[in-house]
Amino acid sequence: MIQIGTLKETKFKENRVALSPDVVTELQKKGFNIHIESDAGTAAGYTDAMYQHAGANLTSADDILKQVDILLQVNAPHLDVIAKLKPKAVLISFMYGATHPELIAACCAAGISAFSMDAVPRISRAQKMDALSSQANLAGYKAVLMAADCLGKIFPMMTTAAGTIKPSKVVIFGAGVAGLQAIATAKRLGAVVEVSDIRPETKEQVESLGAKYISVKHDDAVKTEGGYVKDLSADFLKRQHELLAKHVTEADVVITTALIPGKKAPLLVTEDMLNGMRPGSVVVDMAAEQGGNVFGTQLNETILRNGVTIIGESNLPALLPKNASALYAKNIATLVLHLANGDGMRWEMEEDITKGALLVYEGKAVHPTVIKNN
Repeated sequence: MIQIGTLKETKFKENRVALSPDVVTELQKKGFNIHIESDAGTAAGYTDAMYQHAGANLTSADDILKQVDILLQVNAPHLDVIAKLKPKAVLISFMYGATHPELIAACCAAGISAFSMDAVPRISRAQKMDALSSQANLAGYKAVLMAADCLGKIFPMMTTAAGTIKPSKVVIFGAGVAGLQAIATAKRLGAVVEVSDIRPETKEQVESLGAKYISVKHDDAVKTEGGYVKDLSADFLKRQHELLAKHVTEADVVITTALIPGKKAPLLVTEDMLNGMRPGSVVVDMAAEQGGNVFGTQLNETILRNGVTIIGESNLPALLPKNASALYAKNIATLVLHLANGDGMRWEMEEDITKGALLVYEGKAVHPTVIKNN
């Protein structure tokens, strides 16, 4: 019987856990034996008693590392933890291997295999494994609530005996999963929403949610891959800046979601844009962990700059740990059940999902994005 383990997350401000009690029960029924570190789910609202009732074995981190065949985490564990895994064990977590070569090197040195949740291909049959989307959905929702909480005015139009309050204007950069959820949430709260996304195919989605699409002349040099923009030309960024400057300076709230996999996030809200914003306005930079889309963003800090609040929270899903953990657990369990059964790993090396998500195989870097760095 395959032994699966989950440790308590140690990343700063991380409240999520990789397995929920419901998913523990599901995996147990499929023939896996589950080991959970004590207190691993406490921050997400899952007690040790709940895990025990679900059939998990509660034990220490050291005991788990000695015996597990598969270690499931939200974030990649510390290098010294990876070194304690037994040879040929399997690690599955978010790894972002292209920008964290030290993790790949540690997996290679330990002789283990590693799958990255952020590398799961975005194809139809992998939708239930798409943790990037499940977590981004929650992040987009939370970003709007945080902005609304900091903003010194209400979102909806309100007519009172004392006069009419105009609705707040929200400008959102990016209409991916996080951006679309932010649009829907801001609209539900009654805001006027404007959206910029360089992918013309998003226009219909934006407008279907009741938002205005800010159209920037399309740049044929812009390339997308897996739903993400790979690169942006200097000319396009200049044209985008000129068009969006007016929208930003008129906004009460700006939310940015733009990421380029493996690269620093593009700067979209410049210093002069911020200088033009009204005091009391709020900016939420959802790309803070990758360098930020906004000039002056401070990672994991909320700062006030010339009267404008800039929120640089790096881990928005962790602020909704119960929902985020439940969704992530379903994502990662679906991947596990695709890769293995109670008797062992299948290792179908040319199958699309296996090939796409596998970064390291038994101590050797195998994914194109990490081979060049190792």
